[in-house]
Amino acid sequence: MTTFKPLEITDISTITQMMQDFYAIDNYPMDVEVAKNLFHEFISNEHLGKSWLIYSENEIVGYIILTFIFSFEYGGKIAFVDELFIKETARGKGIGKEAIQFIQKEVPKLSLKLLYLEVEPHNENAQKLYLAHDFEFHNRKLMKYKVTK
Repeated sequence: MTTFKPLEITDISTITQMMQDFYAIDNYPMDVEVAKNLFHEFISNEHLGKSWLIYSENEIVGYIILTFIFSFEYGGKIAFVDELFIKETARGKGIGKEAIQFIQKEVPKLSLKLLYLEVEPHNENAQKLYLAHDFEFHNRKLMKYKVTK
């Protein structure tokens, strides 16, 4: 049975360890101490978003992070599925499907108008999962401006 537990301050070390595994898949840089500090800020401010640990048979197997945005185009609060990670040992067991269904059930509870997410082009399994749960490809291209210090 899969369950979802809201992230608490005491879970920060657990989630940052999984984040390291997630970021390593695509060789993304990660500073663990910065991530821990960001989680303290994130958890203490409910306006920033929500996050959950994913449990299967009472074992932590992943996590979900939603970040909130206000959009005039979509008529209010929307969310970005910033991260959805399932440990390699738990993949292929339907947990990702349950995680997406859980998020979709949270949408009306959180008064969200839309969910955005991004997926790596090579991650075809994730793309199939999202498409099977009514996500669709967006006509726009995602761009970024990175602030340098």
